[in-house]
Amino acid sequence: MGVEQLRTFLRPRRRVALDTSIFIYQVEKNARYFALSDVVFEWLEKQGNEAVTSTLSLTELLVPAYREGNEKRIETYYGLFHTFPSLTWIPPDLEVADIAARLRAAHGLKTPDAIHAATAIYSGVSAFLTNDPLFKRVKEIESLVLDEVL
Repeated sequence: MGVEQLRTFLRPRRRVALDTSIFIYQVEKNARYFALSDVVFEWLEKQGNEAVTSTLSLTELLVPAYREGNEKRIETYYGLFHTFPSLTWIPPDLEVADIAARLRAAHGLKTPDAIHAATAIYSGVSAFLTNDPLFKRVKEIESLVLDEVL
């Protein structure tokens, strides 16, 4: 059910934003979420589809690998990020920071979450894919929480 529901959600879209969790599930082949993250990356490989994410995602992904001294994991993340087609990394500039501050004030988000949501809004995507239900508070962008399609 979940895979087909996610495909249906993605089908009419051409540009989405990805939260860090989507990358984690894909690279680590998470038992519960891999089938869903795989749908996202298959969708992204199709001509005309694009995803954006904040460069903050890279920070969040690399911290555990650096703590563990896991060079292979670090190389895996960099390999995915530098070679994956149609994935754009958006650094938080002044405009993203301003949007994030407004979201934090209005919705009580923590700064990293506000930056992710602000990046999605700034990029003009049609949806934000995450597994954190707190993003449902942000009415400025449609969020799909993976747990909701399981």
